[in-house]
Amino acid sequence: MSSGFLHQRTLHNPFSTQFYTSPSSSANSKKPLSILSPTVLLPLLTLIVVLGIFSPWLGVPQNLFFTSNPEISKWGHYTLDQALTFVAKNGTVIVCIVSQPYLPFLNNWLISVAMQKRHDMVLVIAEDYHSLYKVNELWPGHAVLIPPVLDVEASHKFGSMGFFNFTARRPSHLLKILELGYSVMYNDVDMVWLADPFPYLQGSHDVYFTDDMTAIKPLNHSHDLPPPGKKGRPYICSCMIFLRPTDGAKLILKKWLEELQMEPWSRTKKSNDQPAFNWALMKNAKEADLYLLPQEAFPTGGLYFKNKTWVKETKGRHVIIHNNYIVGFEKKIKRFRDYGFWLVDDHKQESPLGGL
Repeated sequence: MSSGFLHQRTLHNPFSTQFYTSPSSSANSKKPLSILSPTVLLPLLTLIVVLGIFSPWLGVPQNLFFTSNPEISKWGHYTLDQALTFVAKNGTVIVCIVSQPYLPFLNNWLISVAMQKRHDMVLVIAEDYHSLYKVNELWPGHAVLIPPVLDVEASHKFGSMGFFNFTARRPSHLLKILELGYSVMYNDVDMVWLADPFPYLQGSHDVYFTDDMTAIKPLNHSHDLPPPGKKGRPYICSCMIFLRPTDGAKLILKKWLEELQMEPWSRTKKSNDQPAFNWALMKNAKEADLYLLPQEAFPTGGLYFKNKTWVKETKGRHVIIHNNYIVGFEKKIKRFRDYGFWLVDDHKQESPLGGL
């Protein structure tokens, strides 16, 4: 593995580009009573009420205009370009996407990443202003928000329209990063690192991914896209992906977005983003260089947590464990605790977020 990934840049201020501030009005200082006139006061009060009522629907944080805290205003203007410039190492960034309910899982995942000395490469894409401000308050520069803002409460229930809207933004976020010229590793935060995954990104392929099937593969299995299953497509996980800023990787993300538009969420078909990702991979496999990561290193939760014999036979080879094939925050936390993977219990001091 190249030592370049571990290169430490000189720390700098992510806000080296100054934001514009409104100049004070000399006219107002000369006429301090004019604001009390009915022609000025009534429209001003109306504007304040309108902003207070409609700012959530406009994707604007309610405290952005009325806060006296400069940190909040600053992070509200923080751009993806600025964040990538601050966080990325040698053109590579590790990305997760969170809303407020997922913050405990973010903290747990970050501890495992920090144990592999990769946390400085992490950029948190916050889907709400609470997460944006909280992460940047504790770990300045490592969170960014890409508007519009979603309904926080609706985004965490698996199978809901809110969850679909939350996960369906993933290819768009990742495509923006590739178009800015960066390689990106994406992780869901219900994962835990047991080893450094970067040595497994062999070669110079466009897209790297993991199989979500529980069937055991031979240790020397093919790295090609697996054949279609019963539903006419493969069963690749959309929760652990590495992409290089190539035409092939960008094509897959664009096709992923197209597939999502073709099969939107409905009450009868409570879809998520993963089938669309698989259709995009299968339909465009000849136009992109695809690479299936080794199963023993990146097992699905349906295999790792269900097959003790396989876990014992592959001991020492596991790299990232995904806590899927189970639904519900409390159930996921209990399972992690049962296996010693809920690191916030004993290692919260190792979190970049200071234990959150």
